[in-house]
Amino acid sequence: MKLVVVSAGLSVPSSTRLLADRLAAAVDRQAPADVQVVELRDLAVEIAHNFTNGFPGRELSAAFDAVTQADGLIVVTPVFSASYSGLFKSFFDVLGAHDNDALAGKPVLIAATGGTARHSLVLDHALRPLFAYLRAVVVPTGVYAASEDWGAEGLPERIERAAGELAALTQGLSAARPVKDDLDVVPFAERLAALRPTG
Repeated sequence: MKLVVVSAGLSVPSSTRLLADRLAAAVDRQAPADVQVVELRDLAVEIAHNFTNGFPGRELSAAFDAVTQADGLIVVTPVFSASYSGLFKSFFDVLGAHDNDALAGKPVLIAATGGTARHSLVLDHALRPLFAYLRAVVVPTGVYAASEDWGAEGLPERIERAAGELAALTQGLSAARPVKDDLDVVPFAERLAALRPTG
């Protein structure tokens, strides 16, 4: 299994990267995986250039390929202003512009870090809708780690549960993901016209 971890932590060391590494290790214990980490901090300049010129640089292009070809994703962001970071959102914006089907049907484990437990709803109010829009398959358990969670009860159990869900989804869905969306789009007005009675 090819597992790609996308980490949007900015500092070194980073609690976001620490959570990402623990999640990846937990998945690997349950379903041995080839793990690749994409550090968005290192791609910030290329992401900005992609917005202005429409072309990914070499490292950003390699990151796109890794994410697109992965059997499963772990995505982790720090919380800024009660939502995901701008760098995190920008990466998935340019990825979607590069390939609209990049995440279609792909199992994704969402996670976030923050200074207080009050931001834990970021998982369901920001991250889950983003990846639902991108047509990914988001595992039921998201993992949020506040500062007080490190070394406390609860976090290791949430990590293991989410990792198990991702491992199960990855093994069950990797062969069933659509390659491309080839559905024909019929304009709504045309559909309505077909319902109009004749004679």
